[in-house]
Amino acid sequence: MLAEASSLAGVRWVVLSDGARPTEDIYFLESAAPALRGQGAVIERFETRRYRLPARLALRRLAGANLLIVRSLGERWVQLIERHRARFGRIVYLIDDDLGSVKHTPGLPEAYVKRLSGLAERQPALLALADEVVACCDSLVAQMGHEHANVSLLTPPMLTSSIELADFTQPDWTIGYHGTRAHREDIAHLAPALTSVMETDPRVRLEVMMGRHVPDALAGIARLETPEALPWKAFQHYQATRRIQIGLAPLLETPFNRGKSWIKFLDIAAMGGVGIYSRRAPYTEIVEHGVDGLLVGDDPAEWQAALERLLGDRQATEAMAQRARHKAGVIGDLHESVAFWKARSRESS
Repeated sequence: MLAEASSLAGVRWVVLSDGARPTEDIYFLESAAPALRGQGAVIERFETRRYRLPARLALRRLAGANLLIVRSLGERWVQLIERHRARFGRIVYLIDDDLGSVKHTPGLPEAYVKRLSGLAERQPALLALADEVVACCDSLVAQMGHEHANVSLLTPPMLTSSIELADFTQPDWTIGYHGTRAHREDIAHLAPALTSVMETDPRVRLEVMMGRHVPDALAGIARLETPEALPWKAFQHYQATRRIQIGLAPLLETPFNRGKSWIKFLDIAAMGGVGIYSRRAPYTEIVEHGVDGLLVGDDPAEWQAALERLLGDRQATEAMAQRARHKAGVIGDLHESVAFWKARSRESS
């Protein structure tokens, strides 16, 4: 027992944080890191944007550590690591979006395109530093494989340990969509279906967490609630306490959407509901149609029919939600994430 508890003694990981806290937490700090610490590893987050002390002090603090870079890193930090590469252990670069694809995807917010395009321009330098690239889905692994010789897959884990189903016996149900502004076009595409369903069934509420950025196409839909998007920690609490019966995960065919993971399946399950998903990767890899979710094409009429199916048979919908909860626990098993990072820790020790 003592040997197991100290099997990673002497291993040190530092997350060089450039602000991608959700991704850092999901794929490492709140999934694998607690178990790695329990086996003796030392793990910390280093806030690179806030650090203002001399470079020599930063180098002293980081000396000998394995470095995890998530999505991006400031130019001066990249240059510092380049100059002193021999002082560090293993360097892993983790990515959960195809950054360069935003230039080829219409309809994205201008500021978002500008920001991610800037990150994409710095990405080659990060790839050159990395011993390994870790990506969140098969398509992104394939894409990054054109640019790096060592690319691995790490699908998103389920951070919620226990999930309470929504109440499917209550008369009023909630249909929820909790996506970022990068997916405004995806949810706007469903406006005809949502308008029709909300007009037909007065018991249903629609929640689209986009606040002032909700698409104009959804304006005027009955019983539409548009809470503002929440900071990461607040959203985690919201997700743990909010319950929805039906979750929406539309994903139109765009270059940007091809680099997406199946994390929305986990998000919907975490809120106690069952999801309707676009019939394309990554959802076709995990959702069994009619068993633990519904897969539909891009035609809004298909989404309307799927919503009517779920709303019309409450017992069957609850059974699907139960099976979705079970599957989320299987595909999001934290042990997979722990084993992934443990293997890399041992290779570096």
